[in-house]
Amino acid sequence: MKIVRNILITILVIVLITGIILFIYGDNMYKKALDGSSLEEVVVEIQADPSYVSYEDLPQNYINAVISVEDHRFREHGAIDFIAIGRAIYVNVTNFALLEGGSTITQQVAKNIFYITEENPITRKAAEMITAFDLENTYTKNDILELYANTIYFGDGYYGIEEACQGYLGKSATEMTLADCTMMAGVPNAPSVYAPTANPDLTRNRQEKVISTMVENGYLSETDSQQLLNSLDTYYNQF
Repeated sequence: MKIVRNILITILVIVLITGIILFIYGDNMYKKALDGSSLEEVVVEIQADPSYVSYEDLPQNYINAVISVEDHRFREHGAIDFIAIGRAIYVNVTNFALLEGGSTITQQVAKNIFYITEENPITRKAAEMITAFDLENTYTKNDILELYANTIYFGDGYYGIEEACQGYLGKSATEMTLADCTMMAGVPNAPSVYAPTANPDLTRNRQEKVISTMVENGYLSETDSQQLLNSLDTYYNQF
């Protein structure tokens, strides 16, 4: 019993020390990323882009689709979703493969703004978490969703929902239909795979996943879902 207790204490100390080291690395990375600017100044610069779309101008179906497929508890948790992290660890460990991630939308925004070129996944995650707390303390959930939509990568060189809609659909993000919204919400998960110009069949499979999560989370009725699915053959003729 004493041996087990000592092992557990040793593990706890190792985890604690590792956490402190990662926090220091992450905090230093965040400060370096700011490079003398404040978070607010960085965001203002992003918002000055001519293709920037405000939250109020984004179709509600797109917002619902993003939350549903990327982070369905987004409005309930803080910067970090510990339930999602625990689930991801369990799934990945039991399957001996990296099948699921636990990043929140806020963490994704942090990555998009500051760490998109950072190669070390461990220190990057630490920095993302620290930045995510700062984002959640400074901005509303709607602000963060707005930043997500305007900084996420959609493939084919398109950053942000407006560039992607103009490039893939030939229309503004404000004009997206329900079909457009569910398709576009699925692309950022793996842009090189799900971009409609890469493989429309895989794009459609991902879109169907988005639609099913919207039904599961109460954003779309079974009837509307079925009507949408039935229209996809015609929808994909444009690609």
